[in-house]
Amino acid sequence: MTTDKIFAINDVLVRDEIVEIPFSCDLKKCKGACCTLESELGAPVKKEEIEEIEKILPIVKNYLTQSNIDEIEEKGFYEVKDGEMMITSVNNRDCVFSFFDNGIAKCAIERAYFDGKVNFRKPISCHLFPIRVSDFSGDVLRYEKFSECAPALEKGKEENITIAEFCKDSLIRLYGEDWYTKLMNYSGR
Repeated sequence: MTTDKIFAINDVLVRDEIVEIPFSCDLKKCKGACCTLESELGAPVKKEEIEEIEKILPIVKNYLTQSNIDEIEEKGFYEVKDGEMMITSVNNRDCVFSFFDNGIAKCAIERAYFDGKVNFRKPISCHLFPIRVSDFSGDVLRYEKFSECAPALEKGKEENITIAEFCKDSLIRLYGEDWYTKLMNYSGR
């Protein structure tokens, strides 16, 4: 399916799997696995995002369980590992900002955003998922493969939606409308 090639849109390198692989999250099947993947730490976070989260934390805590609040108060909501800032996880699994809604893991920051309580949606690395941004003297976009996302590949095929289309809002948030239009023109969609 993919030829594992890289192309450039402005100064951003994009692996063609981003515009070729079908993908559309199926929360009913994956149960929000991206928020609960087994890992010592959660998603990468930027310094300016930490500052935003610190401002809205009192509001976001209203959406969390007491155990997650305790974790945040005891350890904080992020750690620095190997020079990278990462969201902390509870029991090496759940993102400290995750909560469960009918058995599906969801983001408390994003819920507060959609409820109109805050203006920050969530860290861009979470919003972009399954796209990951690597820095090799500039951004390189790649597809982060997880077996838990198999239902999203099936749903993407059914809906004829690629990763780039699924991540439209987050890609526009990061790079702008003009950049996204160029990406879609490149892909021929």
